[in-house]
Amino acid sequence: MADVTPIRTPAEQAIAAAFDSARGTLPGKGAVASLREDAFRRFDATGLPTRRVEAWKYTDLRTGLREALPLAAPPDAAAKANAKNAGAVFAALKPRKLTFVDGAFVPELSDLSPEAGLSIGSMAEALTKGDADVTAKLGQTFETDDIAVALNTALMGDGVVIRVAANTVLTRPLHLVFVTQSEASSFTRSLVVVEKGAKAVIAESHEGVAAQVNTALELIVGDGAEVDYYKVVANRGIHLGSLLLSAGKNARFDTFVLNQDVGIVRNQSFVRFAGEHSKGAMRGVNLVRGKEHVDNTLLIEHVAAHCAGREQFKAVLDGESRSVFQGKIVVKPGAQKTDSKMMTRALLLSDDAEADNKPELEIFADDVVCGHGATAGALDPMLKFYLMSRGIDEQQAEALLIQAFIGETVEEIADEGFRDAIMTAALAWLETRG
Repeated sequence: MADVTPIRTPAEQAIAAAFDSARGTLPGKGAVASLREDAFRRFDATGLPTRRVEAWKYTDLRTGLREALPLAAPPDAAAKANAKNAGAVFAALKPRKLTFVDGAFVPELSDLSPEAGLSIGSMAEALTKGDADVTAKLGQTFETDDIAVALNTALMGDGVVIRVAANTVLTRPLHLVFVTQSEASSFTRSLVVVEKGAKAVIAESHEGVAAQVNTALELIVGDGAEVDYYKVVANRGIHLGSLLLSAGKNARFDTFVLNQDVGIVRNQSFVRFAGEHSKGAMRGVNLVRGKEHVDNTLLIEHVAAHCAGREQFKAVLDGESRSVFQGKIVVKPGAQKTDSKMMTRALLLSDDAEADNKPELEIFADDVVCGHGATAGALDPMLKFYLMSRGIDEQQAEALLIQAFIGETVEEIADEGFRDAIMTAALAWLETRG
């Protein structure tokens, strides 16, 4: 049988050319270079994922990524100046800002003042110096053959390395502010290690011009540690975000993501309950309209016993927008007494909007409590009529019902400051709905 030569799209050819051109200049040699080459070979063997790949069934990246933008150049002084006031969504909380412009960490726009038990450094510097601890951990938080993660590994430029020492309680939230100033592509990789008994609040926001962003965060939550993680995506273009999380014994984590005013977004989370008696919650809200496309895909692995997980995502869709939720709970043998539940709900404001929900369970233990559910529907006309009969105009009546719908999820955020900031951002979207 003759060899089959895969036909590469212009975007796939451009990505391959970019890697060939950049491989000598990307940070890191030795083990890091080998890691890049292995990752690129995975991409080269399959190309961009299509709907034939089950995990990407509803987000055909090969079709969506018609052209690959060139790799972003280091930001100039003007770009840095424009990014000075970015990250306003959480500004009221006075977090410790760590700013990235076009994928590059910018120390002069970041708060690097010392704090006991906290260390912050550039990922590019760690890779260049051959930081053995960083190299050993990269890709080990959650091993996956996902192509977006593989591309991130192959082309990762900068990012941040954060270590929170054992039993440290950070005084302020850490806010990773990502700003795109040029229509280019960037690949950032960050590693956050929260050691035994430590507590940290981490936020991440994305804003700027329509760029192509591939970002990955590896988050290691140590035994007895607690982490709250919030993410807001509000920029056009294509955003591929990967969270790889591992929770130790008696650990706790809560995550929340808000997507609004975007182009194509895929937030994918790979989470492992690796230690007994750990608890975690993952929540999110999509506010989409026009032809926006948001995909939240989760893979939750229960490896240890007596762990509890909660996942709750909601979407409000207008125009011809599309929301995707794929969530898979996997309970490995030995993960007895697992308690895990997943729920997704979609509110369609238009006949042309589309919501695809696919929750799954894969259970290999016999003493567990697991469940999932999914719903999709329109605004209740009776409730809307009731509000309008009280003198509220139609637009305001719809806004109140939408606010109540997403409020059920936003109200689950334990931190009052972040809860208010995220609801304020959501209400701003409602005000511009028209």
